[in-house]
Amino acid sequence: RVSSQACAGIMASKGKKAVVLKGKEIAGEIRAQVAAEIAQLKEKTPSFQPSLTIVQVGGREDSTLYIRMKARAAEEVGIQFHHLQLPRETTEAEVVATIKRLNADSSVHAVLLQLPLDSASPIDCERCTNSIAAQKDVDGLTEDNAGRLSRGDLDNCTVPCTPLGCLELIRRTGEEVEGKRVVVIGRSKIVGIPVSELLMWNHATVTLCHSRTRDLPELTKTADIVVVAARQPKMVKASWIKPGAIVIDVGINTVPDSSKKSGKALVGDVDYREVCGVAGWITPVPGGVGPMTVAMLMRNTLHIARRLALKEKPLPLDQWILRCLPLKLQDPVPSDIAVARSQTPKDVMEVAEEIGLLPSEIEPYGSHKAKVSLSVLDRLRDQPNGRYVVVTGITPTPLGEGKSTTTIGLTQALGAHLKQNVFACVRQPSQGPTFGIKGGAAGGGYSQVIPMEEFNLHLTGDIHAITAANNLLAAQIDTRMFHEATQTDKALFNRLTPKKKGKREFSAIQIRRLEKLGIQQRSPAKLTAEEMRRFSRLDIDPATITWNRVMDTNDRYLRRITVGQSATEKGHTRETQFDISVGSELMAILALTTSLADMKERLRRIVIGNSRSGEAVTANDLGVSGALAVLMRDAIKPNLMQTLEGTPVFVHAGPFANIAHGNSSILADRLALKLVGGDGFVVTEAGFGADIGMEKFFNIKCRYSGLVPDSAVLVATIRALKMHGGGPTVTSGQPLDPAYSQENLPLVEAGFSNLHKHIQNVRMFGVPVVVAINSFASDAPSELELVQRLSREAGAFDAIICNHWARGGEGAVGLAEAVKRASEQESRFQFLYDLGLPLEEKISVIARRVYGADGIEISEEAQKKLDRYKALGFSNLPICMAKTHLSLSHDPQLKGRPTGFVVPIRDVRASVGAGFIYPLIGSISTMPGLPTRPCFFDIDIDPDTEEISGLF
Repeated sequence: RVSSQACAGIMASKGKKAVVLKGKEIAGEIRAQVAAEIAQLKEKTPSFQPSLTIVQVGGREDSTLYIRMKARAAEEVGIQFHHLQLPRETTEAEVVATIKRLNADSSVHAVLLQLPLDSASPIDCERCTNSIAAQKDVDGLTEDNAGRLSRGDLDNCTVPCTPLGCLELIRRTGEEVEGKRVVVIGRSKIVGIPVSELLMWNHATVTLCHSRTRDLPELTKTADIVVVAARQPKMVKASWIKPGAIVIDVGINTVPDSSKKSGKALVGDVDYREVCGVAGWITPVPGGVGPMTVAMLMRNTLHIARRLALKEKPLPLDQWILRCLPLKLQDPVPSDIAVARSQTPKDVMEVAEEIGLLPSEIEPYGSHKAKVSLSVLDRLRDQPNGRYVVVTGITPTPLGEGKSTTTIGLTQALGAHLKQNVFACVRQPSQGPTFGIKGGAAGGGYSQVIPMEEFNLHLTGDIHAITAANNLLAAQIDTRMFHEATQTDKALFNRLTPKKKGKREFSAIQIRRLEKLGIQQRSPAKLTAEEMRRFSRLDIDPATITWNRVMDTNDRYLRRITVGQSATEKGHTRETQFDISVGSELMAILALTTSLADMKERLRRIVIGNSRSGEAVTANDLGVSGALAVLMRDAIKPNLMQTLEGTPVFVHAGPFANIAHGNSSILADRLALKLVGGDGFVVTEAGFGADIGMEKFFNIKCRYSGLVPDSAVLVATIRALKMHGGGPTVTSGQPLDPAYSQENLPLVEAGFSNLHKHIQNVRMFGVPVVVAINSFASDAPSELELVQRLSREAGAFDAIICNHWARGGEGAVGLAEAVKRASEQESRFQFLYDLGLPLEEKISVIARRVYGADGIEISEEAQKKLDRYKALGFSNLPICMAKTHLSLSHDPQLKGRPTGFVVPIRDVRASVGAGFIYPLIGSISTMPGLPTRPCFFDIDIDPDTEEISGLF
């Protein structure tokens, strides 16, 4: 026990035995401490701003008064306060929906539902309270927080404000709580039960009493501490109290009092005058527990804000605590689908919690995949980025060299074996190769994304959304040309601006077209005839249209089609074509966008062709850009999955690397870099060889993301090197020639020229490169060691022999350690060319320096388009070369390191929305075809088990 002079906020009332615990003064001290802490945190992190939102239903005067008190306290300490008052007619569903919106809003840290609810219709208060996210439940009343408190998990729950205030008042007496006998009168969920549990977990011996308790006065006489929350005025008398006991009166009751002007007085559940003569300490009513409740609300808000906004314990942890999944390795390695099915994936919500995502930031699609909200970027904006690693490869055989497998194996090694926070960021596979010749793309062996069926089939529908949006724009192009060709200026204008309630108005998207045309008038009725004509007629030149319909299936017969052959189209036919969906500009936009606002702006800028007068016609001119954004609103969110060993993966966007830029999304990379933290790693994959996917990763993706890679991994195989050294032709679906399983050092060394060029290309960008030699059982140790030595001599930071296909992360631990060392080197990253160079020169730089060509040859048609794009102001865009992935050159038959060739540019297109110009080299096609025996011959489903077979 300490004297009243030594205890802040404790003053003895003269003439009374009990020391009065003046909650109002103690609460003032606590608010001052909260204010000082907020000010200090803002000094360190200027963007830190704790926020509290109180939801009120109806307008009860007492509730409104309490809310005003809380608002004043929040303003005093520097907490942003919002009072969301809903009308009495609000339904239960509307209350829950309101709270869920607050849960999803990263700018709202703490949420409180003001009780009781003043509603015109019945509302389940329990359900409404439990709809508050546990992390934002500032009053600690949700079942999650109540459950944690009851189990003594005090570090991971929010304790209700009134019990916290009671505990603080008890501590201010200087008496130890531990070992004391406590009687709590009242078993309400708001005070009685939580205060009894709080005191019990602070090592007091607690008896919880209620209206049915027998011999209550006899029980309270034995107590060192009595907490009363019975809602019975002056119930506790002096005869109930042990001399010197601490008495905390939580009750507040209105009783008649003729001496008061109002005729009423506020009293507690304790007969204050009587008990003061017996108790050692006592709280007054009013001015005792009430002010403490508000002060603790401010403290709880601060603590929640620190957890959510500053990422302090428990979310996210500096070091993730992942439940890694053990592998059941077999030799020989079973089929990929058999390996995938041998593992039981974690629930995606478990993965999300492990990596520090909030429930409100996750949209599950079943049990094993989920969309992740972009609001995470705002919540973690002050979090340092992790290390950024790109995985690329040498020029592959048609079989592929295991780049995806290496990406996943490296990630599993870093996460499950070296215990680093790590994310893999990969592209979503297209249905074209999945059912064509290549099969699935989830990695392979014991280094896969799981479940592989969900990964390869539809996922969350992003590619379908791209397809729908793309084809909506294509439909509008032909439809608009048809309507312009069959209507007068006046009829066309009137249909574009129909009367609504007797009045014509421009939509927002039409106003942007007026701005583009320089028309100042905003009333349709006041436009001149010439202005109406200019507004209404896009006058698209069909010969300039570059926007094609798409589908996510390989179909060679759609490479050239005629549309408009129905009699209803009145002879307005046009030749066009289909592209594969993943080659669409919309897919590139999805991959390169940095926010929803940025995506909307990119969609507006899409150029589909020119008018006959030579002006660019955009998606905004066609009035469709807003609708495209709506169709892609969910696709913009990255998809969360996991590897075979339980490390997290983002699967997002799937642009082909030969006809697009071939990289997963900027948004997935940014989210991952924030989630792993400063000491973590993000491993992303660039499609095909380093001459294609990696070059575009550096020159296009890194330009738009502003991210700087720390290291690169270059995947090579003995098989590919032998092919490049002059080995027999490698054909998909055909057995490999015996030369590929027999030791042949001269053949490997001859083929090393290809790997050597790719090492030079990576180093040209100033990034340290680690060669990953993806070993097969047929490789001779001498061949592997030769490649390792030659790679190091060629300037690779290191070269590591890997066995992750057969051993999972364990087989890539050496690679992971080398990547960690390489990522510690100083990055001297630089772009290959300046955007200010002429388009032709940028194309030439890539051809000469990356491919090793002598130069470029531009066809007459391609030059016309380049001239047109320059005239339209597109000269400052980067270049996305569309070329074969089977050679450094334009000719897939030229293996190794070709020289003495000239790259033919046969056509050029502009993806202005995505932000690049893409030349088409040689005979590259934007719609693949099916082989003689596609993969789908082997794909089936069991009608009883619904198990898929033959997918890979």
